[in-house]
Amino acid sequence: MSMDPPGTGSTVRRIMLGASLRRLREEKGLPREVAGFHIRASESKISRMELGRVGFKTRDVEDLLTLYGVLDDAERRGLLEMVREANTPGWWHKYGDLLPNWFTTYVGLEEAANVIRTYEVQFVPGLLQTAAYARTVIRLGYPDVPEAEIERRVHMRMQRQERLTKKDGPRLWAVIDEAALKRPIGGREIMREQLQHLLEVAALSNITIQVMPFRFGMHAAEGGAFSILRFPESDLSDVVYVEQLWGALYLDKREDIDPYLTAMEQLCVESTTPGGTAEILGDLLREI
Repeated sequence: MSMDPPGTGSTVRRIMLGASLRRLREEKGLPREVAGFHIRASESKISRMELGRVGFKTRDVEDLLTLYGVLDDAERRGLLEMVREANTPGWWHKYGDLLPNWFTTYVGLEEAANVIRTYEVQFVPGLLQTAAYARTVIRLGYPDVPEAEIERRVHMRMQRQERLTKKDGPRLWAVIDEAALKRPIGGREIMREQLQHLLEVAALSNITIQVMPFRFGMHAAEGGAFSILRFPESDLSDVVYVEQLWGALYLDKREDIDPYLTAMEQLCVESTTPGGTAEILGDLLREI
């Protein structure tokens, strides 16, 4: 399934507000169809609201709170304040002219996630790229854009990485196909810097890097790259992100997520240990 673009509001607040609305509805024993009818919307609209995948209107939330029996002024004010915060633009708003809606969605979800698991076969994952490597990759994808736009895209990618070094940053678990590490993106010096960077960040307590080596042959993720995002709220489902050439899939139904979770678990079993990763990176550095 494809999610509705959530705009540029705070994804964290949207997810939290959506989870609260779902809890209140379930406590009342009301199906989504009834809630949707009450605000002149569809069942799928309620589902997207509860998953934090769409923006919130104050009137809709007020009507739902009344339906769910939330009459206490303080509780209503708290939830309605979350509507305002959910509609406050995130830091990535200033890059809105560069980003398609389908990727704006991902950046917001990435910002809200507390665990990010990713498998990449063609490039080093964006959250682990150096500026020089990212610049080369972005130029490949946007060969005709002005240099100033390239630099803004690079800056945004670097800004996405800042959460990884913060105290409350997410856990990142990346499995990188050996092919991505042997592909000479940008030339020897850029690749040397990139490999050295991977060695350094792999030492951080919240980052695990594994390599799927050539010698293993076929493996569980032959279908290509994907990411799995997990959120701190226990009642929120994981989201699988699969990027395509001009779009992306966002999967959040259990029957769609489970095959990717199984593939990721198998990849982690079949790939290098952290010590093996350091060995492969060291060997590649000596070969350059």
